[in-house]
Amino acid sequence: MRFDTIAFASLFSTLASAGAVPNYPGLKTLWSDDFAGAPGQMPNSNLWNIITNLKTNNDVQEYTTSNTNLQLSGGGTVQIIPRLNRQTNSWTSARIETKAVFTPSPGKVTTFEGSIRFGDHPVHMKQGIWPAFWMLGKSIHQGTPWPQCGELDIMETINGVPTAYGTVHCGSVPGGPCNEPVGRHGTMGISPTGWHTYRIRVDRARAGAGGRWEDEEIVWEVDGRVFHTLRGGEVGDQGVWGTLAHSPMFLILNVAVGGDWPGAPNALTADSYGSMMEVEYVAVYSS
Repeated sequence: MRFDTIAFASLFSTLASAGAVPNYPGLKTLWSDDFAGAPGQMPNSNLWNIITNLKTNNDVQEYTTSNTNLQLSGGGTVQIIPRLNRQTNSWTSARIETKAVFTPSPGKVTTFEGSIRFGDHPVHMKQGIWPAFWMLGKSIHQGTPWPQCGELDIMETINGVPTAYGTVHCGSVPGGPCNEPVGRHGTMGISPTGWHTYRIRVDRARAGAGGRWEDEEIVWEVDGRVFHTLRGGEVGDQGVWGTLAHSPMFLILNVAVGGDWPGAPNALTADSYGSMMEVEYVAVYSS
């Protein structure tokens, strides 16, 4: 079922917020999307794949192509809305992935950034809701299993708790250099409402003239504040580090429901816009 576009847009009139993709001195914009378009439309199909028929981590939603789960607001944002069909007790949501892949260049700093906010339902009404802005190694599409393909989580939150997680997954399961299946992560408290800029920097400039991969870094920031850093030397394996910092990756936006980490949604969990993730822009930069 499709909502009437005018009625659907009006529900978000106080939420949608247009904003240009930032330009930063000394950085070149490699790729960006400001989610321009009419209300109710899908994201730009030249830039994004809409993913269906995929579940991981024992999550319970079905990803769809319906604009009840995924739509442009008409105000320069994209909205992913998890919804519960109470008659069937089944959840739907959305996941999009960039068609482009991005490989951090030697001697450069590659930055991946997005401006994101969440629906305004209180914590007790977001049990099981799991929004994320993250990356996977392209090799997963060529048969390399997880986590050997490499994963960089720029931002995850669960259950409406105002804590942002930044995580890497790599190597083997269990254990390995990334302590799988938990991964290596840092956290930062955030305000539960309003826009935040989530950023990850893959800094290959730190390798210097000698090309020391051990000195390269991956750095996580929220609103310009660093909250987690991982050096190649901490991973301790050049091949594994390469899956995180030297290999092509694609970007992902999704809202999962349930799963091993947040746990099952409960009867209080909202099935409407108060549990959504709204994204103002996504951009990739290089020094």
